[in-house]
Amino acid sequence: MIENILLVIFLFLLIHYLFFLIKIYFGLNKLSVKTNEQIVDEYVSVLIPFRNEEKFILRILNSLESQNYPEDKFEVIFIDDNSIDNSKSILEKNIKKKNFRVISVPNDYSRKAHKKRAIRYGIENSKGEIIVTTDADCVHPKSWLKSLLSFMDKETGFVSGPVEFFSSNKFFEQLQKLEFAGLVITGAGLIGSNSPIICNAANIVYRRKAFDEVGGFSFQMNLSSGDDELLMQKIFRDTDYKISFALDKDAIVKTESNSSLKQFYNQRKRWASKGLFYKNKFLILKLILIYLFYLSFIILPVLGFLLGKIFFLIFALSLTTKIIFEFILLKKGFELLSNKESLKLFLVAEIFHIPYIIIAGLSGAFGNYQWKGRTISR
Repeated sequence: MIENILLVIFLFLLIHYLFFLIKIYFGLNKLSVKTNEQIVDEYVSVLIPFRNEEKFILRILNSLESQNYPEDKFEVIFIDDNSIDNSKSILEKNIKKKNFRVISVPNDYSRKAHKKRAIRYGIENSKGEIIVTTDADCVHPKSWLKSLLSFMDKETGFVSGPVEFFSSNKFFEQLQKLEFAGLVITGAGLIGSNSPIICNAANIVYRRKAFDEVGGFSFQMNLSSGDDELLMQKIFRDTDYKISFALDKDAIVKTESNSSLKQFYNQRKRWASKGLFYKNKFLILKLILIYLFYLSFIILPVLGFLLGKIFFLIFALSLTTKIIFEFILLKKGFELLSNKESLKLFLVAEIFHIPYIIIAGLSGAFGNYQWKGRTISR
């Protein structure tokens, strides 16, 4: 009796995950190309929060100063979040354009919000009707801003842009690049299926009006993360605005992968820490089911030894289904973004995927993590 109940549970988890992947696939097919080629009417504010980024700060400055977007139509604001290195002074000495400036977040301004406090302070000191955010370790193609904003029509309140890691010959960084591409493609497919869940703050744009309409970050200022997907979800849920994905290779932002396993672990813990704070309880339930599906890859072999070979069969079926359908999704996503990324490490990434999601998911939900030299408490 117990064996039959367990079999039903594990088959249900497999079917639920399979439908999740199918939803992403059909969502990718529904994504739209650029909505217009004209410069948007509204003024644009590009915000870059930074903390201790002296290694990369000149790179992004040069990247943004090279944008082929009319200077009188946008501003760039670097927001210093209490850096203890020379990031701010380097910026101030090297900024050449009048529409670029640096501001600093006051020490007593929403202390626990960290990155969100920098973005909110930037918004309060900006004049754009359209807000764009990116990260200080990113590099942007010259047509990035023009491409990203081409997806912002009057009905759209939030646009998620594609992000990828820089190419590398190092095995661990190649593995991260492939795994991260899977996350971006998943986010794109979910937006296409009208179920926006994940995006990346390194490349997003939203209307100030939509931001104000949902109360900005006021509902989550006690959280250290969530300036991207929690805001996107709230705009989708509480306004009439559309959510779009910038399906264009010129909109791709490149960023740094993690240099060590510890850094990778802390990043994924930070990302996972937002999940239990989603306002949609049904969405939380679905994410828990997906987590349990991954956990089943640990449980099923144990049950195979204890209860019977049928559990080995379910294990093999689940793993095979995961591999086949995730390969199809990655291939489809690469085709849509004209990405020639190699899939030679795909099988390795699939195996790596399982333990990291189990460990990072659990520790992100209940543990502390390190970010930019800070220990972030739950």
